[in-house]
Amino acid sequence: MRIILTQPTLTAFDNDRSMEATQTLAAQVPEGCRHDDILVLPEHAFFMQTQEEYLAVMQPLARACGCHVIGGSFHEITGDVKRNTGAVFAPDGAVLGWYDKLRPYADERERVQPGERLGEFRIGDVNVLVLVCADFWFSDLFMQAHRLPELVLVPALSVTRKPTPDYSRRLWRHLAISRAYEFGVFTGISDWADASSLPSLMTSGVGGFADTTHTDPDTFYTPVPDSGMLIVEPDFDALARFRRDRGDRGFYWKR
Repeated sequence: MRIILTQPTLTAFDNDRSMEATQTLAAQVPEGCRHDDILVLPEHAFFMQTQEEYLAVMQPLARACGCHVIGGSFHEITGDVKRNTGAVFAPDGAVLGWYDKLRPYADERERVQPGERLGEFRIGDVNVLVLVCADFWFSDLFMQAHRLPELVLVPALSVTRKPTPDYSRRLWRHLAISRAYEFGVFTGISDWADASSLPSLMTSGVGGFADTTHTDPDTFYTPVPDSGMLIVEPDFDALARFRRDRGDRGFYWKR
């Protein structure tokens, strides 16, 4: 299983341009996507308001990629219910399940309600937890999972009030490492590139992958490079050894 973390240069409210950027990255996967790969899109990679619009875009994309796709998210409006939601897609485009953003952030709280569906999935032999952007900052959501996750994937749309993205990048990097170490998981983040277009807000490009099974702390976190895509192949045997070692020393949270 490979994890394909994307960080495309997206344009808010212009789905055609954002799709072009996404497809360009997907086409650059060496030897193409494999059936058991997981491609992760950022939060709000595309702007829609109905499930039908979302599926019409995401299902063909999953089939074209030929791998599992974590479909970012969109603001779904159904009657009086408004939520930030997304889905996981199989390589044939089938919906494996839905997830919501449970803790809307900042001004978003005026536009959507807190969701209810925690993103727990079984992909291949791996327990996967999907947390949308700011939800990653709430450790209690990890403990709400019915199955202990091995892989945590975060579709993000990071923004900053600072003059550069450095502040946000450092915070997300440290958080990803902390979550990976505390819960004994791999963590992967896909985000908007810092050159993206979002009205009134600066995106930060915080995407990357945290792996604390290494002994060299300089390798704990790998940011998504300027190319906009990071491909990693997690060693789940190493993760199991990491968990056992910490458990043997009484230094590992366990359900």
